[in-house]
Amino acid sequence: MVFTRAGVWRGARGALPLYLGMLPFGLVVGVISAGKGLSLAETLLMSAIVYAGAAQLLALELWAEPVPILAVVFAALVVNIRLAPMGAALGFWLDRLCGWRLWGTLATLVDHSFAMSIAEQRGGGRDAGYLLGMGVSLWLAWQAATLAGHVLNGMVRLPPGHALFFGGTAAFVGLLVPIWRGARQDLLPWALAGLAALAAQGLGLPQPLPLLAGALSGAALAAWNETRGRAGTAPSPGTTPGLNPGPQTDAARRPGP
Repeated sequence: MVFTRAGVWRGARGALPLYLGMLPFGLVVGVISAGKGLSLAETLLMSAIVYAGAAQLLALELWAEPVPILAVVFAALVVNIRLAPMGAALGFWLDRLCGWRLWGTLATLVDHSFAMSIAEQRGGGRDAGYLLGMGVSLWLAWQAATLAGHVLNGMVRLPPGHALFFGGTAAFVGLLVPIWRGARQDLLPWALAGLAALAAQGLGLPQPLPLLAGALSGAALAAWNETRGRAGTAPSPGTTPGLNPGPQTDAARRPGP
């Protein structure tokens, strides 16, 4: 594992196509923030510190007067708990970082940078700067998008169900493409995640419990599959992993004097 400036810049450039998916999501957050009475400074501060679109939208949905602080904090915690398995999956890079490199990477980790970094790792990438560069680049784009949404709130009135509100969902769906490894490895976990989320939604569970049910069930099945696969390829007792003893020659089989 390495951490280079070139990797940071490559990650920042790799994030540019993702701006198109982030823009409508950030605009919606900015518009709703203004509608809830948050000032521009408060909106930007929330986007800079929280930096989690789903959590921000959920917090804004719960926003009232007086603000239910405990409910908002708990809801954001439940939504963002998915970041824990993300950090574990990126352990190859994160475990070897320290100081500002580690904290900067963790502070700017989002679904987009996670998905692209997993694809980078699977392709043989070893530069942890890629993850930080992508995270910082997307963080800057998020601030710009929420700023624009707040400013444009009074100028544009979008009807309910407008296609712009689907932009964030479309961006998340697009992130699935580079991390798809084939039906043999991913079909069952992904299908279980979708079915669990739909079942929880059908049971009338409040948000974000359906999302959490899908994420945890899919991740559990994927982890079980990975563990079973490693167990199936474990070396037999008495052998050293990675070493092939090869065929023995007559001299090797001949007993000593």
